[in-house]
Amino acid sequence: MEVSRPYFFGDIGCWAERTEVHKAAFQGHALLLRQLIESGASVNIVAVDSITPLHEACMQGQTQCTRLLLDAGAQVDARNVDGSTPLCDACAAGSLECVKLLLEHGAAANPTLTSRTTSPLHEACVGGNSDCVRLMVAEGAHLEAYDLYFGTPLHIACANAHVDCAKVLLNAGANVNAARLHETALHHAARRKSVDLIEMLLEFGGNVYARDKYDRKPIDYTRPGSPSALCLEFYERTPLSLQQLSRVSLRMALGTRALEVVSKLNIPSRIIKYLCYC
Repeated sequence: MEVSRPYFFGDIGCWAERTEVHKAAFQGHALLLRQLIESGASVNIVAVDSITPLHEACMQGQTQCTRLLLDAGAQVDARNVDGSTPLCDACAAGSLECVKLLLEHGAAANPTLTSRTTSPLHEACVGGNSDCVRLMVAEGAHLEAYDLYFGTPLHIACANAHVDCAKVLLNAGANVNAARLHETALHHAARRKSVDLIEMLLEFGGNVYARDKYDRKPIDYTRPGSPSALCLEFYERTPLSLQQLSRVSLRMALGTRALEVVSKLNIPSRIIKYLCYC
């Protein structure tokens, strides 16, 4: 068996090229990984890019290997060279089971962000993994966590045209008009020509007149006469009804507590469904 020659590196563990432990975790070879662990191999050994075996397992959604590593004492919030944690990798891979395991072992839902990192919630939105988004929201992931390149998770969901992820975020109370350099989620939806996203954002109170740093409205990113342009034109010409405005105002006032509070109101179920966008 090929064996790397690591050296100790502070409190993190050891430093080496990809080891057999990394390879077994990445490839999902649970039996081999168990044997390596039982023979004394370090589960916190890091490669030159600071990737641990736990990162490797989570990148590939290898649930069994993830469990073995965590049970053997793998550092649940270890950071790679870009600052990403295993939870970021599991969310990016869309591995709901790995995400659950990491959270059960104390993984931080909101790790500190740097100029090079995104949050686990951002990563779930990049991949369009709505189940992971839903779980992270339930775990208290910050809806307005800010990535320097894209902005909030809602920005990323819309930039990638992931309608289901956007709906989860909006229903959880994400700010529909949050801006990065004056650019809103609606600008992203218009660029992607996603009528479904455009309509949903507008129903949640998106500002059809918002202008970005280039002084462009969302409609300026559409082709005249296209379905997305016609949709935005309609909303520019037709103000929201009093009924819709009341729903938007209530939801914005309640913020992240909206679904919890609305479901307990002593009002007809049809109104509750309307307020919850059901």
